[in-house]
Amino acid sequence: MAVRRALSVEAPPQTAFTLAERRIIGRLRTPVAVQAWLNALPYNAERGGETLRSFRGVVRAGTAHCFEAALFAAVVLEQHGYPPLVLSFESIDLLDHVIFVYRARGRWGSIARSRDPGLHGRKPLFATPRALALSYVDPYVDYTGEVRGYAVVDLRALGTYDWRLPDTNVWKAERLLLDYPHRRIRTARARIAGLRARYLRFRADHPGVKPVYYRRRERWAPLPKEFRQAENLPAANRAGVNPGRSPASAS
Repeated sequence: MAVRRALSVEAPPQTAFTLAERRIIGRLRTPVAVQAWLNALPYNAERGGETLRSFRGVVRAGTAHCFEAALFAAVVLEQHGYPPLVLSFESIDLLDHVIFVYRARGRWGSIARSRDPGLHGRKPLFATPRALALSYVDPYVDYTGEVRGYAVVDLRALGTYDWRLPDTNVWKAERLLLDYPHRRIRTARARIAGLRARYLRFRADHPGVKPVYYRRRERWAPLPKEFRQAENLPAANRAGVNPGRSPASAS
């Protein structure tokens, strides 16, 4: 796993948090609990302008986009002994995605929030971060998206920069990921074409609904309620298919 060497910056003490924040942290002791809490939040569509809120900002705003959700998860679970690791995806359309990643019993899982059902969390069932990243390749394909690389980054590499608790946007955290070298993921062009064609057909047949028909869905964490409509479609629309050979290879 390629993780940039972290600086020795300790997690904040409990006294750094407000009473309301401490109560949230006290309730959310596991990745499952954190994912459920984030699932209940409305997704931050940034209609008032771009944001990158810290844990404190997410608590106050009551909404989060993908990177904000990852920062929230990192701060909460750091208080329970998990290192603040995020996994950054690069997409060919520059609509990148960030998730929180963790290890449990030697296996990797993730916590995530997204506009798309397939880009949420994964259960800790993956042997390596690479295997975890590859589980996102198929659901990443939509009208324009396609994963081209990933990186696992320890947010403690930000040193003394406060990405956890400020009231302001934490743009330096975004810059860290943008500048970080990502490992390439290469996927067969025929497979991408098949995935995109199926996605387009599904969206045309089911306006306003995003698909959950992907293979190995048993590895996904539970989804937010706004994606339940897709789960209730007839089995023919939900059944996974293999539009090509092996999904991807990373180098």
